[in-house]
Amino acid sequence: MRSAFDFAPFRRSTVGFDRLFDMLENSNAAQGQENYPPFDLIRLSDNDYRIELAVAGFKPDEIDITAQQNVLLVTGRKKEEGGEKDNNYIYRGIATRSFERRFALADHIQVKGADMKDGLLAIELVREIPEAMKPRKINIGDQQPAIEAEKADA
Repeated sequence: MRSAFDFAPFRRSTVGFDRLFDMLENSNAAQGQENYPPFDLIRLSDNDYRIELAVAGFKPDEIDITAQQNVLLVTGRKKEEGGEKDNNYIYRGIATRSFERRFALADHIQVKGADMKDGLLAIELVREIPEAMKPRKINIGDQQPAIEAEKADA
């Protein structure tokens, strides 16, 4: 499926943005995916986020959360219980089907933890920028220029 916008000119003139363009081009395919289970994405602060998924009917041991490089994968597999098959449901509105939900994570986003309460699975995320990548102030005159240092050594 092609996106409505052609990113080819941008791909030719940029370096290191391949993953971004791939995500943008594949966003149309992602829109056609099933929206189960529903979720909320909450920004708690500049560097803290929470994803809340509605997983009513699932137990904590039936849900797997896997954090890979730039991808968070949440899967739910309902275990069959012998007593459920014998029940005579008149109407069954609580979804118990298996699911797989993927979230693309930006660079330096780490999963802090997860908790399940009242049918909501809350996944805590934090942006941890490495110290080497944080902006730092460079003072003028703190270090001799390389040319003057070579003259002083001679």
